[in-house]
Amino acid sequence: MLTFIFSIMMAVIFGRLLIFALRCAWGVGRVLFTLLFLPLLIIGAAAQGLMALALPLLVVMGLASLLRPQR
Repeated sequence: MLTFIFSIMMAVIFGRLLIFALRCAWGVGRVLFTLLFLPLLIIGAAAQGLMALALPLLVVMGLASLLRPQR
């Protein structure tokens, strides 16, 4: 009986830790995309001569950051 209760509690604790880890990973992924990947994509597109792609992407991201409600 104690083994069964222990197993249930372990499942609950590790389930909560898994959800917490996924939330943290989602936040870190968003930060990395915003601060690292997106600027490199825009700079790389402009350097490769794809200004038709880089300029609209820059305008859309700039408007989204200006119009987003602040916390």
